[in-house]
Amino acid sequence: MMFGFLWTTTEEEREQCFFVRKKVFMEEQGFQNEFDEIDDIAHHLLFLDDEAPIATARLFFYEDCWHIGRVCVLPNYRGNHIGQFLIEECLKKAKELRQSKIVRLGAQVRAMDFYRKLGFTPCSEEYDDEGCPHIMMEYRL
Repeated sequence: MMFGFLWTTTEEEREQCFFVRKKVFMEEQGFQNEFDEIDDIAHHLLFLDDEAPIATARLFFYEDCWHIGRVCVLPNYRGNHIGQFLIEECLKKAKELRQSKIVRLGAQVRAMDFYRKLGFTPCSEEYDDEGCPHIMMEYRL
């Protein structure tokens, strides 16, 4: 295993991110509305095992703050701190790009503790996203 990551610069790299998202969010978790117009403006982070895509996240600026979203890791790679790495890289990128010291994400409620350990705090009531309870969480750079 040889892990690596990159912020995508080509359509082919972005499609690798979409491959991971489709596997995790659509096939595994049953979401239907996975892809949206935000994909066109977001920075996409791709995590690889050798040349195989295994994890991804996206970062975008909206309503005066940064947002992290679509954080996912293929099942066989979970438990290796890759999700934590993705979040930390997104926070670094948001800090580099400036514009705001606030970073938000819509967390699945079952993943709240994961994000809390990384310094995020809840900042909304629970809401429904395709039948899955979510909560908005915030981090201050």
